[in-house]
Amino acid sequence: MTSTASPRTREKNVRTQTGSGLVPFITQRKGEDAAPDNLIIERLPSGPQLYYADEDPRDRPMKGILWARCSFNPVDDRRMPTGEPQWKFIHPYRQMITMARLHCQVCAEPARTPLGFIFLAGPRDHDPASPLIITNQPPVCAKHLRASAALCDHLERDPMVFLAQSAPLYGVDGVVYGVDRDNRAQAVAWPKDPLRFNDPRIGTVLASQLIRRLGSFRVVDMHELLQELAAA
Repeated sequence: MTSTASPRTREKNVRTQTGSGLVPFITQRKGEDAAPDNLIIERLPSGPQLYYADEDPRDRPMKGILWARCSFNPVDDRRMPTGEPQWKFIHPYRQMITMARLHCQVCAEPARTPLGFIFLAGPRDHDPASPLIITNQPPVCAKHLRASAALCDHLERDPMVFLAQSAPLYGVDGVVYGVDRDNRAQAVAWPKDPLRFNDPRIGTVLASQLIRRLGSFRVVDMHELLQELAAA
């Protein structure tokens, strides 16, 4: 069976340069590759369900949803991944961990600040007046706010900065599977928008990113935020 759902999800948060020597925790490294595709679909009374043929509990780390497998490189003495950064890709499991715990995508430490959680987006990614702001980008801590903005070409050194008091879980990004004529699992849909946890297709999705919805937030200027953080 050929793999059609790579967990090497494209990343918006860093550019292809290592001048600072700083590599975000969620960035995939050379040598961290998708596991062999051994997916199967079983028909249950509740509906079709996607499985790994050799599944274990670690494959469903979030609300019972099947997660894209990807290998892990060794870590260094700071418990950060080693290996050449693959700047265009996010490691699906590390993204999930940091987003689930609301830890910083750069250092993997708790991201809460005295003012709330900081989420960065490109200057044209969102309409702040929209009733729904969702993100696949884990928050950043105050220490790495400047570095995150500088490293990311997508942010254009002028990010839209959301200071959120809450960011409830929303859903997942992933690939939806079905079966072919031989009853083998195959990818059938690549939803443009995240799937909510109650989506009827959630049982057959191979997830690669955890999504949160920003709640009770304000959009702030980054320099203004830095001043507020210093005062806090």
